[in-house]
Amino acid sequence: MLRTRVLVGTILVLAVTGILVGDAYFLPHAPFLLAAVLALGWSGARELWRMMPASDRPPAAAVGCCVPIILAANWLPPLSGIPFASPWQPVFGAFAFSATVTMLFEVLTYTGDGRATARIAHALLFFVYLGLMPSYLVQLRWLPHHAGAALAAAIFVPKVGDIFALLTGMAIGRHKFTPLLSPKKTWEGFAGGMLAAVGTAFGFHFGMPGLFASGLGHALAFGGAVGLAGVFGDLVESLFKRDCHTKDASATVPGFGGILDVVDSILYSAPVAYFILVW
Repeated sequence: MLRTRVLVGTILVLAVTGILVGDAYFLPHAPFLLAAVLALGWSGARELWRMMPASDRPPAAAVGCCVPIILAANWLPPLSGIPFASPWQPVFGAFAFSATVTMLFEVLTYTGDGRATARIAHALLFFVYLGLMPSYLVQLRWLPHHAGAALAAAIFVPKVGDIFALLTGMAIGRHKFTPLLSPKKTWEGFAGGMLAAVGTAFGFHFGMPGLFASGLGHALAFGGAVGLAGVFGDLVESLFKRDCHTKDASATVPGFGGILDVVDSILYSAPVAYFILVW
């Protein structure tokens, strides 16, 4: 299992690096990031939809279409040339459109089964978790300075922390961190992951001078905050799986489980990374 994780993890790192380098030649269009985000968003929505009890699932067509629409809305300002008041305007517009359409669908197809409110609430969860939250990651691609490095840091800091938490936990883990949600996680693994996340941010600070505007302290704060958010992102996805009585989101990615099992820490840490880098 560990060998498979290392092999697949290496392939994923190379893929992310290829997307970041390739898109540098096609800015502001970033076509490779667009393709990756749409594919991951649709796949993640499919996994989460399948985990849910059938009676509480939002309309599959609404989820399958609206999540990619929200994500694609990030590209409207750079591609259209329209002078939006904010790059977030089309994103939140797409979110509002998706929520409105979903609620209208439930009104028009109401059967009195008593589950319409739950389906609407779950649809909003999809739109926030897989639409709005990764949009904070995508928006880093169009920062005026160090955009590629900012996006790379927002991806690699939580994922390196995630990997080292696993390795440290396997090596010396003794004390359970969250026995009910994720029994294999330990406090020792948590400490190892946090140190790795901070160390990764430290490396970005010296490898990409100017990425962190306030210097080393800014970099260390980024590593700590984004690393911690990544831990909670992992736990949030564990919560979904436990609540839906599922071990893994799917078997799509060998050694990891599903798409959500790979990107969970990044999804949750993306807004934290964005606000620390932009503000």
